Amino acid sequence: MLKELQVYKIFEHNVLENRDLYGSGDLGEVYAISLAQTIGAYSLVTDDIKQGGPYMSLLQFDDDIMPFTFVDVLILRYLVGDADEHTTVRDFNLINNSSNLNWSFKSQLSKFIKRFLKDPYRSGDTEWIKKLAVTNGFSMKEKLTALSKLL
Repeated sequence: MLKELQVYKIFEHNVLENRDLYGSGDLGEVYAISLAQTIGAYSLVTDDIKQGGPYMSLLQFDDDIMPFTFVDVLILRYLVGDADEHTTVRDFNLINNSSNLNWSFKSQLSKFIKRFLKDPYRSGDTEWIKKLAVTNGFSMKEKLTALSKLL
């Protein structure tokens, strides 16, 4: 059915463009980004945060897709009140310990703060997070301070 709707052709075109951009080293990320572009996805969760990888590229290029790491998602879940700080740190440890990432929550929290508040690649990210705080009625400073105290 997708082939009949020409969606598949758009996907193939996106794959070719992204393959040139990201190389053929990680086709999973190329396919994920291409699919997100094809269907008009708002966001993409990836663990590939190296310079030149999908996360950084989506931040640096004029793209409508907002990249997140699993830590970003956990922090956002905490900020909007769907989990407390203890659950957030526990869930980070569960995911991190079962992966090969070996990330530090403290360093990932610092990256989150830098990305959304202190030194964003895109000004839209700061506007987005501030709107999220207003919409959900939380103080960014208070929530991030409470989370930082556990680290």
